[in-house]
Amino acid sequence: MAKDTTKKRKSLDDGTSQLTKKKSDSNSNASRPHCLEISKLLKPQVTPPVVAVTPGLAITKEAEFHPYDKVDAPTAKKRKKNAPPSEMLLHSSSHRSLDYTAQEDRPNGSRPLVRHFLGVFDPKTGKVEIVESRKMVVRGTVRSQKPSDDAMKPKKTAFEMRTELGQAFGTKKAKKAIRAVTENAITSGGAPGSMGSGDLALMDSIKGTTENMATREQLDAAIEQARPVPRGNYEAEEIQDVYIPAQIIGAEVLKSIPVLDWQEKVKAQEAISVPSRFVANRISRVAHNENALERLRVMRYLLTVLVFWATTRPGRDRGTRAIGRRDQLKSVAGAVPDLVMENIRRKFSDNGVMRKTHIDLLMTHCCVFASIIDNFEVNTLDLREDLKLEQKQIAQYFMEIGARMTQSKKGDKIDHIARLALPLQFPKVRQARQRK
Repeated sequence: MAKDTTKKRKSLDDGTSQLTKKKSDSNSNASRPHCLEISKLLKPQVTPPVVAVTPGLAITKEAEFHPYDKVDAPTAKKRKKNAPPSEMLLHSSSHRSLDYTAQEDRPNGSRPLVRHFLGVFDPKTGKVEIVESRKMVVRGTVRSQKPSDDAMKPKKTAFEMRTELGQAFGTKKAKKAIRAVTENAITSGGAPGSMGSGDLALMDSIKGTTENMATREQLDAAIEQARPVPRGNYEAEEIQDVYIPAQIIGAEVLKSIPVLDWQEKVKAQEAISVPSRFVANRISRVAHNENALERLRVMRYLLTVLVFWATTRPGRDRGTRAIGRRDQLKSVAGAVPDLVMENIRRKFSDNGVMRKTHIDLLMTHCCVFASIIDNFEVNTLDLREDLKLEQKQIAQYFMEIGARMTQSKKGDKIDHIARLALPLQFPKVRQARQRK
């Protein structure tokens, strides 16, 4: 067994000092001893061995590193014993695009916190030679391969330099002459048959790109479909076939709207109280007509939409409206099925919020329903009061559905009439003026 020595270990800077000795057992095999004996603590004379870590890198075995030592100061012999040793750096540029640099892992200007040693084992003698090594960290940086902008920039000719000076400091006449020279250089391509292969390839690419571009008519049709207006059959030959209630509201929803109570009260000459000026002034006339059942249902649906709009309040975001609660809508609208209420909520709101598109869609629907009830000739006063709009706003909504606005004067009173007639006239899309 090895016996621990009680001798005090000398400083590690002394290359001839011994640490501990381990004697081999007499019964051990001479060719391969079982015990190890540390013979020497070597101090490297040229380049010490390195213990390197590569965080985040995968370095190939073919990478070759070249050592670089920091030159000691002239007064290195006068340094204190605890002064830090000279610094070493390893560098490799053998990779095609990366540079590897290894630096010692120690605080600036001081000795490393942990010292590392490597043992060289001799299996014949069973001795180990200890060599001090250095802990280093390998980092990688991408080698710059792109040339600078100045190197890639072509040199300007004397003509180009004179042109730039003329554009910057020349008179109006000089600038006009420079522009004329530039235009002549662009337009002097000659006949189409004299174009080069590059010009022909450019023309083919432009042709292939513009083949699938939308025409002016297709763009106008897309704009018409995006307008917040009810769906209509704009190719119909009769005005009553343009806006069909069953298609706008839904056939199932339209049939579920109750109107029997209104008809019975009108026959019994009982008063019907509704929160709408437009509906109150027309309910008796429409309910007396037995053939106007669809119009009466449209009127009840319009009343529900007006109540839905009246119960909204300003939303959190600017220009939005928050819809009312279901119990509030039922208490104001009366005996209206849940199917009708949910249809209105889904059509004119999104998650309880009405944005600009929903508001415009509700207004144009009200204009269409009012036109169907009044045989496509509406006095806008009552509907304007119900929606709380200005005359200019309600007129714009009627024009969005294709109506024509006219005025009729009776004494001091001026009535604004919205007529739906074929062909419908929609407002033209405004186009931005081209700057000169």
